[in-house]
This record gives sequence, structure tokens and C-alpha cells, in this order.
Amino acid sequence: MTNFLNEYLPNVVNLGWSGDSGWGTAIVQTLYMTFWPAIFGGLLGVVFGIALVVAKPDGILPNKFWFGFCDKVVSLFRAVPFIILLAVIAPFTQLIVGTQIGTTAAIVPLSLGVFPFYARQVQVALESVDSGKVEAAQALGATNTDIIVDVYLREARAELIRVSTVTLISLVGLTAMAGAIGAGGLGNTAIAYGYNRFNNDITIVATLLVLLLVLIIQLVGDGLAKKFNHQAR
Repeated sequence: MTNFLNEYLPNVVNLGWSGDSGWGTAIVQTLYMTFWPAIFGGLLGVVFGIALVVAKPDGILPNKFWFGFCDKVVSLFRAVPFIILLAVIAPFTQLIVGTQIGTTAAIVPLSLGVFPFYARQVQVALESVDSGKVEAAQALGATNTDIIVDVYLREARAELIRVSTVTLISLVGLTAMAGAIGAGGLGNTAIAYGYNRFNNDITIVATLLVLLLVLIIQLVGDGLAKKFNHQAR
């Protein structure tokens, strides 16, 4: 195996596993840039997604101002290409984490880049809940909080898992883009050490590792969605 790697993937071997440019470091950085933006961006997405459903004209808490505000914010951030968002919010990133470059700095734009996409996905998932169940809960005297938690979120949990899976996969793509401009991770490895130096083996292996991560997310997401879908029935 060692001879095979040295012969056909010499640059991959030379890059090593540890160190600032090692494969292990790149993988950890990619997971780091996926995990924290998924948490922060996910929470923002859930809040805005719920607000878009409950505050709409026929929602359980109709509010024209808040519905319009959330809708405009989500639409605005979705309209900005991620590569431009990285540059535009650089001063804000500096204010939050104290630097504009690096893996930690990438968390801010990644969170803001993924949340509007997820918010729309959450909105669609919650709107798929049968309105009759919402009306039945209201007739039984359920509070708005009960309806949000026990009706909307509970009934839509399988669909929420599906849209979360799609969002996570999109986020992995964004981490690769952020890595390509110096945030580290497999994207940076593919571009800086592979493409820019004509080391095709590094580019191919980095791409395969990203695809493997996407595959794992997809399989886990599909499994969880199927499990909760059966439970809902």
C-alpha cells in the first residue's frame, strides 16, 4: 500500500497528516467550519422560519411588520453571493472574533450565509403541516407556544430533518469556498496545494474527502428522517 501511494499519490503523501497543511488538520478544520455555523446559522434559521409561519396574515400570531421584516432579511441575505458576503461583513467579523482571516473567522460569514437558506427550508417544512391539526389544537385551548412546539415542530420533524440534511450539505460546499480564500479546510487544500501547484492527486483526494463527508451526512439524514417519519405514522 505504501509503495502504491508513493507511486501514484506522491503529493498526497508528501503533504502528510499533521502540521498546518496536513490532511488531518484540513479535515478537522472542515468539520469545525461545518459544525459551528450549523449551530448558529441553524438557530437563526429556525427562529426566522418559525416567525415567517406564525406571523403571516393567516398565521397563529399574524403580524404584518414582523412578517415583512423577517421576509426582507431572509431575502436580502439569500440574494448576496457568499463570496461577496465574505468581504462585505469582514468588519463585522473582525468585531466579533477579532480577526478577518482563518478558520474561526469563517464561522461568522458561514453562519450568515447558511441561515437564510435554512430559514426558507424551515418555513416550507412547517407550512406542510396540516392546518386542521393547528385548528384542532387551538380549539382545545393550546397556547401558541404549545402549537409551535407540539404541532408545528413535532409534526414536521421528519421534513425538518430532510431540509436540515440539505442545508448541511450546502454548508459543506460553503466551507470549501471559504477554504479556497484562506479559511483552511479541504477547500484550501484542494486549491492552494492542489490546483495552484498542479498537484492533481491532491485536488482529487481533497474532493473525494468532501464527497465522503457529504455522503455520510446524506445517509445519516435519510436514516433519521425515515425513522421519525415512521414514528409519525
